[in-house]
Amino acid sequence: MATQMGIAEGIKRANNEFMTRLSKAAPSLVRIRQARDVMPVLSDQTVLHAGPPITVERLCGPMRGAILGAIVLEGWAKTPEDAAKLLDGGRIGLQCAHDWNAVGPMAGIISASMPVLEVRDEPSNTTAYCTINEGIGAVLRFGAYDAPVIERLRWIGDTLAPPLDRALEKLEGIPLLPLMNRALAMGDEMHQRNVAASSLLFRTLAPALAKQGASSALARILEFLGENDQFFLNVAMAACKAMMDAVGGISSCTGVTAMSRNGVEFGIRVSGLGDTWFVAPSPVPDGLYFPGYGAADANPDMGDSAIVETAGLGAFAMAAAPAVAGFVGLASAREAVATTLAMSEITLGKSPHFKIPALDFEGTPTGIDLRRVIEVETTPIINTGIAHRRAGVGQIGAGVVHAPIEAFQQALAAFVERYASPAGSQSRI
Repeated sequence: MATQMGIAEGIKRANNEFMTRLSKAAPSLVRIRQARDVMPVLSDQTVLHAGPPITVERLCGPMRGAILGAIVLEGWAKTPEDAAKLLDGGRIGLQCAHDWNAVGPMAGIISASMPVLEVRDEPSNTTAYCTINEGIGAVLRFGAYDAPVIERLRWIGDTLAPPLDRALEKLEGIPLLPLMNRALAMGDEMHQRNVAASSLLFRTLAPALAKQGASSALARILEFLGENDQFFLNVAMAACKAMMDAVGGISSCTGVTAMSRNGVEFGIRVSGLGDTWFVAPSPVPDGLYFPGYGAADANPDMGDSAIVETAGLGAFAMAAAPAVAGFVGLASAREAVATTLAMSEITLGKSPHFKIPALDFEGTPTGIDLRRVIEVETTPIINTGIAHRRAGVGQIGAGVVHAPIEAFQQALAAFVERYASPAGSQSRI
């Protein structure tokens, strides 16, 4: 049996490997693909969703609404009422997006015909996918599924995606880390604020789009991209997913590789524990609500977008984005800095990629350490949107959520069981 000292040394080596792999990351946006072409599971009547696995009977309102919209989009049913019959009758398969190298914001629904962003990290040979951001308002990811939502999704698939793919081919892909670090210096944290990153991406894509020829479709595409301040969120999510998949499966590693929510449960994955989810009830976010709404209207937190916090962005980079503080309910820019500093207490190190000007260009806290979360009794903070608990309403606010410590406690118990000697002390590994 391994000694306690041997276990500790193994963890140290594994966690160093985690940070070394992260330092080599170089994700690039390379293609726009159709989901069915890169995720074979979608060839049947199956949809992918955000968060840990969940059954039909346990779906929250906005997740259910988004699935109904996807069913109508795919033509499996003509109306939401008929879609509900298929879903409740067990005719629609549900799969966790993370299991298929994919992530999605909020409900995170991905179905066969949807175009997805393809991000490739050459150093690790990992590839990740995310849907194209729909914009704001009543959108599928927040559980809206009426006719305008479906019409917009069809426009994204039929009109927007093909020129974007051709532009990316012409550009031979877009390296993302230089763009993301520049956006961080311009006030984005790349979860709730993506104004700079979306603008920088737009500036890169626009010439390659324009060279495809002037048309009314091109004008609408440029208008859509220019108006959508959150367009880059989905790109950032795919980039961070590719980066975190590269550090998965390291034996003895206590680094967290995923945090995600399905609107009912919050779950984490840990590098040394593979693809196992450790879950706890998903909390309702604290934050600011749109007029007429309050916490009683809010659904518990959902979405794969916490992958950006897992990689050192979002709330972990709040010190770089003081404009976000008020939007997510923080009292001041000083509190935003305090959030970043607090996250430094539970991470393995500093990002070599993402630098914060306000902290003398120090790297963002990166690599959530399962042990430190338990030792200092501080859980990760996540910036998030707030969805109405009823399907079809959409976004009603924005805020922050504190990850439930129970998920980390379960993961640590599993880690001890796997790696610690039964005869040794298990109180400290």
